[in-house]
Amino acid sequence: MATPRLRPRKLSEPTIARLPVYQRIAESWMQRGQNRIDSRQIAELAGVTATTVRRDLAGLGTLGTRGAGYEVSVLNDRIGEALGHDRKYDVVVVGIGNLGRALVNSSNFLIRGAQLAALYDVDPEIIGTEVAGHVVRSLTEPIVPATVGVICVPPAAAQEVADLLVKANIHGLLNFAPQVITTPLGTAVHYVDFSIELQILMYHLNNGTGPLGGGLLHSLGLANPLRGS
Repeated sequence: MATPRLRPRKLSEPTIARLPVYQRIAESWMQRGQNRIDSRQIAELAGVTATTVRRDLAGLGTLGTRGAGYEVSVLNDRIGEALGHDRKYDVVVVGIGNLGRALVNSSNFLIRGAQLAALYDVDPEIIGTEVAGHVVRSLTEPIVPATVGVICVPPAAAQEVADLLVKANIHGLLNFAPQVITTPLGTAVHYVDFSIELQILMYHLNNGTGPLGGGLLHSLGLANPLRGS
C-alpha cells in the first residue's frame, strides 16, 4: 500500500496534468537514442510555451542547465518520482463490461508501479470468468486492500460502488461513470467522462481555441486543460 510522502514543492493542477505528457516525450526521446532535450523542443511537441515547460519543470528541483537543456533519462526519472511511479499501487476495478474489460486489457492502463489486484462485477455471466489474468469476483465479496478503485459501472450504481470502495479504505477513485459521486473528506476522486472531453474538443474546434501547436497534446486530446497555469 502506498503511503503519503513529502514533496519539496506543491505543484499546481495544470502542472501535474502536463507532467505525464512531458514524461511521454522524454521516453520517446530515449527510445530514439537522444540524450538531451531542451524546453523549446518539449514545448513544440506538447503544444505549450517553452516558458510554461521551464516553470513546470522548475517545480521538480534543479534539472537542466541554461543553454544545455535536460538530460532525458534524469527528466524521465524525476517526473516519475513526482507522479509516484517509484511506489507500489494495488488497483481494483469494479465493472467488467465493455469499458472495464477494454481498460484492464490495455497495455497503457496501469502506470509504472501499479498492479491489478482484483476485478469485480454483479453480472452472474461475468463473475467467475477470467479477464486479464484475474478471475472476476462478485461485488458481494469483501473488497481486497488496494490503493485505487476504478469505477466502470452504469451511472445509477456509481455512488453505491464508491461507498463500498471507501468503506474498504480505498481513498483514490477513478470514476468512468458519467455521474458525480459524493465521498468523505480525504478521498481523491478523478472523473474520466468521454462525452465531456468530446464537448470540450468540439468547443475548441468551433471557436479556434486549440493548442498552441499541433504537438503531442493535440493528438492526445489534452490541449484544453493543459494550456493554462
